[in-house]
Amino acid sequence: MTESVDRQTAVMRLRSAQDILILCHKNPDGDTIGCAGALYLALKSLGKNAAILCSDPIPSLYGYMELRLYDASFTPGFVVAVDVASIQLFGDRNNVQKYAAHVDLCIDHHASNSGYAYETLLDPGAAAACELMIDVIEEMGVTLDPSIASCLYTGIATDTGCFRFSSTTAHTHQAAARLIEAGADLAMLNARLFESRSRARIEIERMALESLEYFFDGRCAMIYLTWDQIVTSGVPGAELEDLTSLPRSIEGVEVGLTLRQQKDGSYKISIRTAGTVDACAVARHLGGGGHSRAAGCEISGNLDNARFAVLEEVRKELERWGLLDAAR
Repeated sequence: MTESVDRQTAVMRLRSAQDILILCHKNPDGDTIGCAGALYLALKSLGKNAAILCSDPIPSLYGYMELRLYDASFTPGFVVAVDVASIQLFGDRNNVQKYAAHVDLCIDHHASNSGYAYETLLDPGAAAACELMIDVIEEMGVTLDPSIASCLYTGIATDTGCFRFSSTTAHTHQAAARLIEAGADLAMLNARLFESRSRARIEIERMALESLEYFFDGRCAMIYLTWDQIVTSGVPGAELEDLTSLPRSIEGVEVGLTLRQQKDGSYKISIRTAGTVDACAVARHLGGGGHSRAAGCEISGNLDNARFAVLEEVRKELERWGLLDAAR
């Protein structure tokens, strides 16, 4: 069982550590990569040896970040995980499980964090792990520079849907303002992250919308993509992430579901809710987790199995909140 620690303790651990390995979650998004990149640069500025390890390739979308990827040129003396809520989310490639089993410190913002690390710095009130990381880095005695600020802004902006999601707070905006003051290139980052889509990305959105189905009197909407569709499209995983907001954006929909088949045939399920229904409760019953309005899980088996399992949990939540007649 993990021991919860405060920011000062986490900072002390990082400042005293040597040969630091930073772990990201699989299918990396802007928050886990932004955290890792910012922490790497901060440790590097303190003269420390550090590198980043991820089960999956880093999307080219984040090519503006200075990242040193782990190449086994040193033996880690301290392992820190960023934005990883459970050990299952590390993935199983690049020998990552060897290090995931012995995480010294986890820095995270998911209330569903399973407590797999020896010590955990957790702030479920933060909209992104990068929001939490700003104070960690500054308390390490590192000045936020444009490179670090760009990494951190990436995580905050992507995890809040460019500040549109309900997880965004006044503190989130204040954190972003600090990063802009530190030199984050707001125009470049927002254009790259939110205003540019490849033709392949537009095409796969069309495919996803062709699969659109409604359930429970239109209170739930679902889209899905097969592995063959994803591979044929050539769309990087990072460009698929914002598809998860599509079903929930439809008028009258309380729960939006996006099912993406993985290479092994299992389905990655993203759950987005309007606010009343607890997305994390749905995901937790299926072995996943996340936040109250944005959560996820993975289900083995075929599409019918995945659909049935997640829809059954959605039905229970809709009934629990009085949004669906239990007799239906």
